[in-house]
Amino acid sequence: MARSKRPAMSPAETEVLPLVWQSQEATVQQVHEALPSNRKVTYVTIATLLRRLEEKGYLRHHARGKAFVYGPAAKKEDVIRRTISDLVERLFGGNPVPLMQHLAQHSGISDEDIERLKGLGKKK
Repeated sequence: MARSKRPAMSPAETEVLPLVWQSQEATVQQVHEALPSNRKVTYVTIATLLRRLEEKGYLRHHARGKAFVYGPAAKKEDVIRRTISDLVERLFGGNPVPLMQHLAQHSGISDEDIERLKGLGKKK
């Protein structure tokens, strides 16, 4: 399902999708095992999340024996760009400056990081 406008992901889906991106292919069991040990999520829940991500067009699957093997159906960069753009539009009316200010003030960005960001503005 290659669509340019995919439905938004739930917080749980955004936690699972990067695990598939990291390995490029993963079974439900592999994703379940890759979750941090403090996350008590059942195998069935992971299967449901992966199926939903496929229905939304973020993943695809093929069968390997009795297992479904999931892989990306959408490019990571495209998903990140769209997700961040949607966030900026909804929370900040399309203006990215308040987001950058928030990140600079509350996310532990170093002076070196800020200088690197300044350099990005000069490359245009």
